[in-house]
Amino acid sequence: MNYVFNPHPVTSLPIVGSDVRFPVRRIFCVGRNYAEHAREMGAADQAEGREPPFFFTKPADALVGGDGELAVKYPPLTRNLHHEIEMVVALGAGGENVSAEAAPGLIFGYAVGLDLTRRDIQARAKEKSHPWDMSKGFDQSAVAGAISPVAASGHPTGGRVWLKVNGQLRQQGDLADMMWKVPEIIANLSTLVRLEPGDLIYSGTPAGVGPLLVGDVLEAGVDGIGGLRARIT
Repeated sequence: MNYVFNPHPVTSLPIVGSDVRFPVRRIFCVGRNYAEHAREMGAADQAEGREPPFFFTKPADALVGGDGELAVKYPPLTRNLHHEIEMVVALGAGGENVSAEAAPGLIFGYAVGLDLTRRDIQARAKEKSHPWDMSKGFDQSAVAGAISPVAASGHPTGGRVWLKVNGQLRQQGDLADMMWKVPEIIANLSTLVRLEPGDLIYSGTPAGVGPLLVGDVLEAGVDGIGGLRARIT
């Protein structure tokens, strides 16, 4: 097949213990899935009860991923770039209207990720009831480490989630504190779109989100999954 220009390369992530890479199709993110984070973002009502989860997306080519220290460029048109540490779910199979009981069968593995947010742009969008796209889906707005396959990690339902900036602890939580658990997230999302192999789901962040500056070094981890190191350039 001929194209007017060469197709863009496939976005992919390394897999722990393998030379084969995981091709990324789409990136979905769950908003405010930890009660304390919902409170710090001013969503007290959601923190007190389980409303249906809501989702936003990032382009697949917004992903910066791999082993070692990752270089992440500070984005334009913001003075308030925020970090959000999350466990990432990597799907190896797809489906629609998937039950929560069947959802774990779709999962290939898990990774440590960062959802970066231009918080000032997001705040202005909220004030005007505009879409959030440019606050969440900008270049290099999704960061992820290597994927740990289910065969190695199992399906974690608890474990520490943490992030340090320049050696100082900024975020800390536990997977057990997620208001919507991973099988429920997958089940809900599959009613909105047909999920496919290669889809990534960022499962939400605990409290403690905050600003980043050029030169900051981020270290993050999720118990039983792995770690991540990145530098803002």
